[in-house]
Amino acid sequence: MYDLTQLTFQDVTEIGSHLRKLGQEADSLETVADRCVRYLRECFIDPATQESACALSRFFKTYSYGQLPGDLQQTAQTLIGQPISDPVKCLTLMGTAGDQADWCDRTRSQGHQAIPLTSEKAVEQIPMISQLIKAFDLDISCVLAPDPHLLMALESKTCNVFHIPNALGSEFIPAQQTFVEPYGIRSVIGFGGMLPSGELFAIILFTKVVVPAQTAQLFKVLPLNIKMAIAPFLKKDAFRPLQPA
Repeated sequence: MYDLTQLTFQDVTEIGSHLRKLGQEADSLETVADRCVRYLRECFIDPATQESACALSRFFKTYSYGQLPGDLQQTAQTLIGQPISDPVKCLTLMGTAGDQADWCDRTRSQGHQAIPLTSEKAVEQIPMISQLIKAFDLDISCVLAPDPHLLMALESKTCNVFHIPNALGSEFIPAQQTFVEPYGIRSVIGFGGMLPSGELFAIILFTKVVVPAQTAQLFKVLPLNIKMAIAPFLKKDAFRPLQPA
């Protein structure tokens, strides 16, 4: 367990080592993502309560609409109320863990299971997502349509962190009255980057303790470990196999 208010470089090094191993004996990227968010939620502790310092932790990855299973395609279409072409990137919720039961099952998420990124303008209208992309030092256009000739350069951009030190009143988290205020969200940390396939991945932590900038910057070391965990599943096995009825 780690005190999120007094995190050290040695702590995140140990955390990274654990994250790197979470792909072992997994059946899909979804399983690895689920393990990642559950581990991060469990390992960060609020010293005042000795409970998890993370109200909610989530793992997102972009997929082209045509790559999504039918249920997520329908969810994405319903979200924007119009047909979506196969190449359109969708920011897809792959893992979630939190204080509420509905936050522990990606299929029960309201409005975040598959978010179509139909255009730069559309992404700009989603404040947290647009700011996260910019914090990763990426152009929105590169996420929507990555240039194959630039993938190596884009993949190296996994060293920046998206950080909202004061979530209360932040313009980047619109759900103030329905999420931030009632659940005591104090800070937000996002980390991730581009994959060799040109897809974006990101883990976002909504914390119940204030996370200062110097602590947030320590999370720069974690994306490479997560890349190593999910690497075997980038060209196959995105979602868990369906269980027999």
